[in-house]
Amino acid sequence: MRIGNSLNKDEEQFVTKRIKTVQQSLMKLGIQCPENNVPKIALLGSGGGERAMLGLLGSLVELDKIGLLDCILYLSGISGSTWCMASLYKESNWSSNLDSVKQKTIQRLKGPAVSWGDKISKLKKYYYEKDNFNLTDLWAVMMVPLFVKEIDEHKVSQQQAGHDKDPFPIYTVIDKGFKQHCDGDPWFEISPYEAGYSITRAFVNISKFGSQFQGGSEIKIQPEMDMLYLQAVCGSCIADGVYNAQYIWEMIKEFIHEIFQRKGEMFETMPNVQQLFMDLVEMNLSGLKGEHPSDYENKIRATLSEFDGGECKLDFHMEITDFKLYTENFTVAVCDHLKLRLSFWPFNVISSLCKCAALWIWGRTYNYLYKRKDLKVPTVLQKSETRDYEDAGILLNSPYMSVLRQERDIDLIISLDFSDGDPFETVKKAADMCSKLKIPFPKVDTPSVKDPKDFYVFEGLGKVPTVIHIPLFNTVNCGNEFNSYGIEEWRKKYTTFQSSYNPEMIDPLVDVAGKNITNNREKVLREIIKRIGAKSAKR
Repeated sequence: MRIGNSLNKDEEQFVTKRIKTVQQSLMKLGIQCPENNVPKIALLGSGGGERAMLGLLGSLVELDKIGLLDCILYLSGISGSTWCMASLYKESNWSSNLDSVKQKTIQRLKGPAVSWGDKISKLKKYYYEKDNFNLTDLWAVMMVPLFVKEIDEHKVSQQQAGHDKDPFPIYTVIDKGFKQHCDGDPWFEISPYEAGYSITRAFVNISKFGSQFQGGSEIKIQPEMDMLYLQAVCGSCIADGVYNAQYIWEMIKEFIHEIFQRKGEMFETMPNVQQLFMDLVEMNLSGLKGEHPSDYENKIRATLSEFDGGECKLDFHMEITDFKLYTENFTVAVCDHLKLRLSFWPFNVISSLCKCAALWIWGRTYNYLYKRKDLKVPTVLQKSETRDYEDAGILLNSPYMSVLRQERDIDLIISLDFSDGDPFETVKKAADMCSKLKIPFPKVDTPSVKDPKDFYVFEGLGKVPTVIHIPLFNTVNCGNEFNSYGIEEWRKKYTTFQSSYNPEMIDPLVDVAGKNITNNREKVLREIIKRIGAKSAKR
């Protein structure tokens, strides 16, 4: 565990070596720059589901083709962009063979879906391997593979080796409990070496993240999370609010149906179990609609009486004034009641999922700062044994806070924005947040939201970084430079909350994202040269 404003020593060593790579890359571009004036450039990939995943891939490919990829020191992503990063960083030195990696990735995305058998096996593995099983585990096996078409069991720490030619990766999520509190630090970053709070500067070794700590000492080892789970927690925007509960209960219903279809013979001696869980799911779905729960409750109690020897021994009594709240509490009571009676696969997993859905538990893991007495650590972090993490796009759909740490000393930020809606929302929000937190950030005056162009510069002075902002769909690359009609057509075709894109949609999106890079090569170089001059002037 580490608390302090310095960089991780391994990251420091990486940066030192990468600066030399950046210097050589600039020389190839005809830019002479002494090593101490080499600009530190961070590339940000916003959220946006599969659109962001493919948009980042297309952008990186073109950065490579025009000789700018080796100028990037950090690559940081949120939500869908992390899905692209996960695909890249499982390949050793991917930036040296990016065209091949691109083809391999696209071929996989166009390929067959992950089988139900593999999904079920993976969920079972999650349940038995760790203590804090939660809805993010379900999201990992049920949803992420629909988009990425694989179950990636690589560990984050495996990205420590074999990437000396690639930018340093930073994945970003937020602490769910802090996102609405001004006095907390919601920004949580995950790198190949450590995980921790970006503003508080409290970190833990990545291989120990998730293990149980008390007072700064590890007391129970938990397995390191794999890339499938990381992609799930990074892309769990649905976790922000129980208004999404219907979607999750339908997912649990689908899972129960599939389990019993596949294992029918195994459950012939317990014919009422499937109906019990289905009734519990339907009770919750009806509760979300504001319907009275009594019919389902009576059916569930009748089934439980068979397990209890003819008399239901469920000890749950609560006045029904709020149907939804009553249903949630009743669900928790039923799941706890079944804990000993159905404590084996797959009933234990189904029961646990139902309880997590009722309590809306996402991204839960042990808190490595529990009872760690340090004035720099917020009190609430010292008091809670667990913390919940979720998609950072819920708060800010671009990972600015991870690269704006003072010790990273970033000179130029290239923001690739793949968001829905206002194409300037991320940079405006970042400016507002930085103003409140007294973090150096350039002044942001945004132009027309309706007809965005493909390149904007918000210039920084002194220690303030310059931000290049590039909206994915714009009047330049969408084929219509005079109005937003072309932009709207692309936005309607490629939405965030839709099923995985069909194969015919993939290549055009990768190409249109790439145009934003090739069309602006000289403009990017101009800003790099400006930052070199600014660094030189400071010395």
